[in-house]
Amino acid sequence: MFLLVIAGLALPLAVWPHDSETQVDGSANFNQSEALNFSQSAIGRRISDYQFRNSDDRAVQLSNYLGKPLVVSLVYTSCHHTCPLTTERLSAAVDAARGVFGADGFQVLSVGFDAEVDSPARMQAFARQHRVGGPGWAFLSADSETIAAFAAELGFIFFPSPKGFDHLAQISIVDAEGRVYRQIYGDDFSPPAIIEPLKELVFDKRVGQSRLDDWIDGIRLFCTVYDPASGKYRFDYSVVITAITGIVCLGAVAIFLVHGWRQNRESDRSSL
Repeated sequence: MFLLVIAGLALPLAVWPHDSETQVDGSANFNQSEALNFSQSAIGRRISDYQFRNSDDRAVQLSNYLGKPLVVSLVYTSCHHTCPLTTERLSAAVDAARGVFGADGFQVLSVGFDAEVDSPARMQAFARQHRVGGPGWAFLSADSETIAAFAAELGFIFFPSPKGFDHLAQISIVDAEGRVYRQIYGDDFSPPAIIEPLKELVFDKRVGQSRLDDWIDGIRLFCTVYDPASGKYRFDYSVVITAITGIVCLGAVAIFLVHGWRQNRESDRSSL
């Protein structure tokens, strides 16, 4: 597996490629650095409204899943290693994220990029085999032209190989308006890799809320912390207690200063 290094982290480029370059759709060569640049260049890009078929073989639009943050993972169902492992790790992160954002705080899409094989029935079987999915998680299929265009807009690289497909190990976080917000790489990520960018989108960028809602969300944004022992997020009350203590102390100092100022003022008046 190629490795790309960014900020000191090993970044898997593809699954056991054959040489130092990769190929997208058999036409354009990408070396390791170019592959990373291709993926990163998608950040900020708004994804087009493609049509897919869900696991019930019904036509759906990408826009059906927008209006809230979206986690997108491209897989192929014949994969026996990276795609299942990535999907199962994503499932663990999604379970932890539901505890932070609730059942409907974000959406998840697993999209089959092997258009000739990844039918709605195969995507449904893939979800069942790996015991992933549930409310808010859709498994989608599309024709090869749609998949190629969708993958390119997401910055996702894949190409046929004797072992099936070589592909970039990537999960994309998309904002509520359909713009790529963050890329997560590799098949060995922990829940915070998914949850932290979702926290930024869910709590920091929502509009039309009251000041009380903003205040509550601000607390949730900074006070929910990941507990590696349990694999879940928990609310860190010490942050709230520290903040309240600080506010009380500042208030006490302010009262003391105002009281002293008033006493001095009254003393000055009585001496006239």
